[in-house]
Amino acid sequence: FDAVQNEGAGMVARVAAEAGVAHLVHVSAIGADAGSESGYSRSKALGEAAVLEAFPGAVILRPSVIFGAEDEFFNRFAASVRISPILPITAAETRFQPVYVDDVAEAAAKAAMGQAAPGVYELGGPDVMSFRALMAMMLDVIRRKRLIVNLPYFAASLGATFGGIAQTLSLGIIKAPITKTQLLDLQHDNVVAEGAKGLRDLGVEPTPMELILPTYLWRFRP
Repeated sequence: FDAVQNEGAGMVARVAAEAGVAHLVHVSAIGADAGSESGYSRSKALGEAAVLEAFPGAVILRPSVIFGAEDEFFNRFAASVRISPILPITAAETRFQPVYVDDVAEAAAKAAMGQAAPGVYELGGPDVMSFRALMAMMLDVIRRKRLIVNLPYFAASLGATFGGIAQTLSLGIIKAPITKTQLLDLQHDNVVAEGAKGLRDLGVEPTPMELILPTYLWRFRP
């Protein structure tokens, strides 16, 4: 996390500034927080600071969970329920504001072409939903009935520990279902902050999930 999202981001910004680049776009994440227990969120915040120190005129984009044809969110859970009668999750009431990948790409393109004022933009779609509600929507799209089970934190933490061990011993062949870092991040809502600049400030109309999910999740239907 630190090497890529903090030091790497700062290095790119310094080199860009030295080369006289006109516009720099840095993709961070909603929830970036230098005081966070999560190494992911902490490194994202430190990366933002490093970028702005070297390139004060940068545009920083903070997307919520990104969805689209190759996402690692809906695809992952949809694949898991093909072989399981239950869908275990944790932090079921944590809220998300998923944003369509094409909207994020359009925002980045506008910023790169100088069509956005410098500053921080938090990118979220038009829908704010709990983790449980998002999973229910996904199940409805793929036309499968599954029991959504909300695991208590200690159980999820135990699963993350054993999953991490299995992933390490298998050299990555077995993927951990969730990591300790992801568990920490799930304890906080992942939504656009009140008063924050967003997609519409960049001239991008947020795309509803209901228009996009069926176009790629259909393959998980019975």
